[in-house]
Amino acid sequence: MDLLLVLTYAALAYTCFRVFKIPVNGFSLLTAALGGFFLIGALLLVMNYNHPFCKEARFYYNTTPIVPAVSGIVIDVPAKANTPVKKGEVLFRIDPTPFQNAVSAKEAALADALQTTKQLHATADAAQKKLESALADRDSAKDIFERSTKLLQSGAIAQVQYEKAKNNYSAAEATAQSARSEADRARLEAEASISGVNTDVARLQAELDTAKFNLDQSTVRAPTDGTVQQNFLRPGMYAASLPLRPVMVFLHDEKPKFTAAFLQNSAQRIEQGSKAEFILTAVPGRFFKAKVAAVGAFIPQGQLQPSGNLIDPEQIKGEGRILVVIEPEEDMSKYLIVPGSTAQVAIYTEHFKHLDIIRKVLLRMKSWTNFIFGDGH
Repeated sequence: MDLLLVLTYAALAYTCFRVFKIPVNGFSLLTAALGGFFLIGALLLVMNYNHPFCKEARFYYNTTPIVPAVSGIVIDVPAKANTPVKKGEVLFRIDPTPFQNAVSAKEAALADALQTTKQLHATADAAQKKLESALADRDSAKDIFERSTKLLQSGAIAQVQYEKAKNNYSAAEATAQSARSEADRARLEAEASISGVNTDVARLQAELDTAKFNLDQSTVRAPTDGTVQQNFLRPGMYAASLPLRPVMVFLHDEKPKFTAAFLQNSAQRIEQGSKAEFILTAVPGRFFKAKVAAVGAFIPQGQLQPSGNLIDPEQIKGEGRILVVIEPEEDMSKYLIVPGSTAQVAIYTEHFKHLDIIRKVLLRMKSWTNFIFGDGH
């Protein structure tokens, strides 16, 4: 950009020397050079500050590393690389045999627990009936003992009969107490529950639900509409449930985020809603209108994360740039703009507005220079 202005000024100066027949000497050349230096310098300084330019812009996109929730041998990979899939479509399948076996085992254990629960209730009912019988026997023995006490006082019965009635009452009382304890124990076992469900049944039901979840997770599906990028997974490979070992990279079918990174010097002139233009290396000779959708509220270099070390400012590399979200105002569907494509952006503010014409001309000239490229030459 600077070179373009210098060449333009040099062409104008040369034209002036030829048209107006200005004598070429040390004084005229020095005057032209110093004049160009101050003129171009002033234009660049004012224009750069009020109409900032950024060559660090890109169409960013979100990807999701596909990590299976369970580990196992891959038996089928229906998903193909760079082929669109819908949300819920199968990406690959893990051998479900061990997970199906776990479900069957938990179902059997749950059925046994349900049967045991019924038996516990039956045992509790039997113990309750035994308690009722023991209480009836105790009450009968108590009645006989109380009548024997009165008869003994009146001399109607012998001491031996009284002792026998007393012993029978004591034995009936002990039997009743034992039956009560057994009935309480059986009742507690039968009524032990969580939210009205037997504890063993609740535990086994939770384990069965987990086993069914693992069985369902053996079939890995697309999280959203999108495509699988660079699919190297094949049947027979082992897919591990490890966060740092994804087996696929999934690109979501959503609009890329167009973001530019401006120098901090331009912070006071970048405002939301300002007009902007950008050029793409992928589309030489074209420029596109846009506007500032959002201005970043942070600089990445300033982030703090918990760790075992104190922050050392000397380890922070670079001053950092302000992230600005750019929203194109034109339909770009007719161009092949691959996610991740780079761009250059210029923002036009209301300050020194008459100078934005220079920025626009320079931006268009840079767009035409994108035709000049080589690979391997």
